[in-house]
Amino acid sequence: MTSRVVFQTELETLNQEVSQMATLARESVEKAVQCIVDHEPELRIEVERFDKEIYRLEQVIEKRCLDLIALHAPVAGDLRTISTCLKIITDLDRIGRYASDIVEGYEDLASANGLARQVNISHMAELVVVMVEDAVKAFIERDPEAARELYERDDEVDCLYDTKFRAVLTYMMEDPRKITGGIHLILIARYLERIADHSCNIGERVVYMVTAERMNPKDRKKDHKLHDACDVPKGPARDSYSSHDLEEK
Repeated sequence: MTSRVVFQTELETLNQEVSQMATLARESVEKAVQCIVDHEPELRIEVERFDKEIYRLEQVIEKRCLDLIALHAPVAGDLRTISTCLKIITDLDRIGRYASDIVEGYEDLASANGLARQVNISHMAELVVVMVEDAVKAFIERDPEAARELYERDDEVDCLYDTKFRAVLTYMMEDPRKITGGIHLILIARYLERIADHSCNIGERVVYMVTAERMNPKDRKKDHKLHDACDVPKGPARDSYSSHDLEEK
């Protein structure tokens, strides 16, 4: 077997391992949200198991990438593919960690008098899970256009985060018994918002891998229609959007 054939076989294995890690990250987020929303505490064990497996895969993939660079000295597109994998697994590991963080607040949230049902985060979670799935699909299919579209969906998640934050704050002011659970629910919404950001990071790296061009996410924010749609009059409101400074990302 020639060196080139060995290299291509290793690249295919690398793609499979990244895809496996991504599937675990997506399922981890799904299970974490299901644990919180549907009050299924037994899912915490499964989320923790996913987190450990994601971490193990990160180590395996990182070693494979470094071995490929050391043994085959790849250039151009091959080198971009390997370096992209090294970056992507960091984002996937963080997604798995956020899922683990989500279930950590289960006890406090469960005792917050139905706050999780009053401020439903299911839709936000669904959007985020699909973003993770589509980001990895863009990587597997080498689709830069699909990768670029992730940023527009991230805007919607940002708006939903603002909405949930305002709603939870209102409930906390009305009933101090919900403060502890409310803090955890705000954190959960923040974790979901960050998972969406990591999905965009994956998309940005896919664009570079395929086109050799660096994206500048700030450029697209100059014409930011969804962000404008989030502007609302000042003051607390449970079902309205507020503006959010995306530049902090």
